Amino acid sequence: MHQESKTIVIQEAGKVGKGRPRLTAARIVPIALFIGIILSLGLTVDNFFTVNNGINILMQSAALGFMAIGMTAVLITGGMDLSIPAVMALGGILGSMYMRSGGDPVSGALIMIVVGVAAGAFNGYAVAYLKMIPFVVTLSTQAIAMGACVMITNSQSILGLHESFIDVVMSKVWIVPTPVLALAVAAAIVALLSKKSLFGRWLYAVGINAEAARVSGIPKKKVLMGTYMFAGLFAGLAAIIVTARLMSASPTMGQEGVVLNVMGSAVVGGVSIYGGSGSFVGAVIGAVVITLISNIMNMAHLSYYATLIVKGLVIVVVVAIDSRSKGK
Repeated sequence: MHQESKTIVIQEAGKVGKGRPRLTAARIVPIALFIGIILSLGLTVDNFFTVNNGINILMQSAALGFMAIGMTAVLITGGMDLSIPAVMALGGILGSMYMRSGGDPVSGALIMIVVGVAAGAFNGYAVAYLKMIPFVVTLSTQAIAMGACVMITNSQSILGLHESFIDVVMSKVWIVPTPVLALAVAAAIVALLSKKSLFGRWLYAVGINAEAARVSGIPKKKVLMGTYMFAGLFAGLAAIIVTARLMSASPTMGQEGVVLNVMGSAVVGGVSIYGGSGSFVGAVIGAVVITLISNIMNMAHLSYYATLIVKGLVIVVVVAIDSRSKGK
C-alpha cells in the first residue's frame, strides 16, 4: 500500500504541465492582461511602441523575473517568501562592498548568491524542520535583512563597483541585454526540470497534498528546505543584475513595493496561492506584465501611488479568479 500511494501521488504531480493545456481562467488572464495593457494603454502613450522602450521594459523585468521564479517555487509548495527582495538587497550590498574594497567581481557575485542561499536555508529550516508559519518566518527574515542593510550602509548607496562586473553583466548579444537572455534560459531550464525531474514532481506533490506526500515517502522536509534555498539562489542572481544595472547597491533595492511586484508577477503569471499549480514561464510573463504597468503609468506621468493601486487591483482580481476556479 505504501508503494501504491507513493506512485499515485507522484503520478498526480506528474500530470502538471503534461497533456493538452486547458484554457482555464488562470491561463487566460495573464495573456489577456498582457494584450489589454499594450493595446488600451500603449496606444495612448507617446513613444511606447519603440525598440528602445521594449528593450528597456525587458531589462527592467529581468531581475523581477528571477525573483518571481524563486517565489513561484515556494508558492507551488503552498508556502510564501516575503523576504526575497530584502535578501536580494542584502546580498547586493555585501557583494558590492567587497568589490569596492578591491575584491574581484567573480567573488563579489558569489557573495551575493551565497547570501541568498544562506537566507533561503534559514527560512527553509524554520518552515520545514521547526514547523513555523512561512508568512511569519519570511516576514521576520525580511525585517532582519532590511535592518542589516540600513545598519551596514547607514542608508547610503554603495558606489565604486568593479567596472568589469558592470560591463559583463550589462553586455548585449546584438541588441538584447545579457540579463534578458539569462532570464529566458533560466526560465526554460527550470520549467523543463519542474516537469521532467523527480524533484519537480515532488515539488507539485507537496503543494497538492503535503501530508499525503509525506505518507507516500516523499521527503517533504527536504523538498521544502530545498525550495526556499532555490528562492534564495534566485534572489542572489537578481542582486547581480540589479547592482550592475544601477551601478550601485542600497537598502532601497528591497523596499516594500518590490515584494508586491514579486508576488504580483507570480500570481498574474498563473501561480496559485493555494499551492500545487503554477508555471515558471508564466511567472516570467507576469513579471513583464507588472513591469509594463509601471512603465506605462510612468510614461503617462501618473504617481507612484496610483501605480500601486493599479497593481493591487490586478492582483486582487487574479487571486479572486483563482479562488473561484478552485471553489475556495
